[in-house]
Amino acid sequence: MNVLLHFLIIMVFMAAVDTDDIVEEKIGKELYDYQQEDLNQIFDHFENSSSNYKLLYQLPTGGGKTVIFSEITRRYITQRKKKVLILTHRIELCKQTSNMLNTFGVNNKVINSQVKELDDADEFMAFVAMVETLNNRLNEKKIDMSDIGLVIVDEAHHNSFRKLFRFFEHAFMLGVTATPLSSNIKLPMKDTYDELIVGSSIEALIDKGFLAKATIYSYDVGLGTLKVGINGDYTVSSSEELYTSDVMRSKLLYAYEQRAKGKKTLIFNNGINTSRYVYETFRVKGYPVRHLDNKHSKKERKDILKWFKETPNAILSSVSILTTGFDEPTIETIIINRATRSLTLYFQMIGRGSRVLPDKSTFDVIDLGNNAARFGMWDSPLDWQKIFRSPQYFLENLISDDDIERAFKYKMPDELRAKFANSDQVEFDIDEAYDQVVKNREKSSTVVDMAIEQHTKIIVENSEDLLEALGLIRLLRDDIEDRIRRYCYRICNSTRNYKEWAIDDYTSRLKKAVSREY
Repeated sequence: MNVLLHFLIIMVFMAAVDTDDIVEEKIGKELYDYQQEDLNQIFDHFENSSSNYKLLYQLPTGGGKTVIFSEITRRYITQRKKKVLILTHRIELCKQTSNMLNTFGVNNKVINSQVKELDDADEFMAFVAMVETLNNRLNEKKIDMSDIGLVIVDEAHHNSFRKLFRFFEHAFMLGVTATPLSSNIKLPMKDTYDELIVGSSIEALIDKGFLAKATIYSYDVGLGTLKVGINGDYTVSSSEELYTSDVMRSKLLYAYEQRAKGKKTLIFNNGINTSRYVYETFRVKGYPVRHLDNKHSKKERKDILKWFKETPNAILSSVSILTTGFDEPTIETIIINRATRSLTLYFQMIGRGSRVLPDKSTFDVIDLGNNAARFGMWDSPLDWQKIFRSPQYFLENLISDDDIERAFKYKMPDELRAKFANSDQVEFDIDEAYDQVVKNREKSSTVVDMAIEQHTKIIVENSEDLLEALGLIRLLRDDIEDRIRRYCYRICNSTRNYKEWAIDDYTSRLKKAVSREY
């Protein structure tokens, strides 16, 4: 009897208290200052813009956009008493978004392929849907979403969302993206959205300790064989031909061993075959490595990612599948084993390593596609408003691959320079030597002879025996490639086959010259 009385007293008390206040105290996450400022700007637009206004919001990867639009959803429902729809383009993002909404106390329903009708629509104020699934249901007229007041579009730079907009002509549209640059250059985002709000920059988030700082190591890569497809990016076929070559596989392994050995490393490739070749390259060397692509089953993917998470020095070779919807803070090195003309993809790939931990405030990026030269450093300031208004101008003014390669200047890393401490001068200026040779009316090949002679000199000055000298030759690989590349430009023969032959010939002659010294 006492238990029953106690229960009745609690029920009476609960009925007398404002339940919204209780929810406010117990659910959700505390937003950071920069997130709160952006949220306030967005709600100002809810108040002062038309009900069908289309607003775009930019925030860097790792800035917490899912947290922000989950709080927007909660507050919008509370204040406006209208329903909210969140659109995603991948099932993983659907689940993550739904879970985050639950954290904020927003009762929501995921509209996936199993959902044929919405008989229980009245029970929910928020819905999370895959684009294709929702498009099919709406066209089949099996779902009615005429009561949606706000549509939030995650990863808004994708164009697949546009087909749904006609169903929500009276709803407020909020697109969210890290890069307000359309994936289709023929469909600029300024033609879809009325205005852009720019959130905190990557540099600001690094300074505040919300993102890790990237150190980017660029290795010169000749991209002359790559072809651009109709989507504006390099084709998979031409990329695979380049990146499965022995030269590029060897360069990848060299870069890893020089900069990332023993660190948890995520590698991005353009093509499944490339990723499998990369896997084999590391496997035969005895490194802990796995390969992951979109053909793996759900269970296989789960097992591989679990292994990657739990293995401190793991190497995971992937094919763009982990650019969104994937969060592994323990990643120490990102290797971009591909070239891309997509600014969005560039930011997404590097962003996978930017999560901070108590013992992690920095990470490394190995760039094997001249991407940093094409787009600038990851944390460099970008005028997103200008890119939003004039995307074609931005794309047309990207530096060309030929100009990138011509401008690339090799600088011997400090740790390698230390191995040549007995030499005052380790550099050799191919261009200056070539000009002198031409002036003297000598054969152009004399330049190569001079370069080999200089390399021989510094190797002998810094080695005790032939074995050590041959080891130094291997370490000079990037320097040799840079010298040959510059020489090829001066003699107007930059074909891939000639350069590869010239590098092999230079290395062979250098070994013979050094051997003669011992």
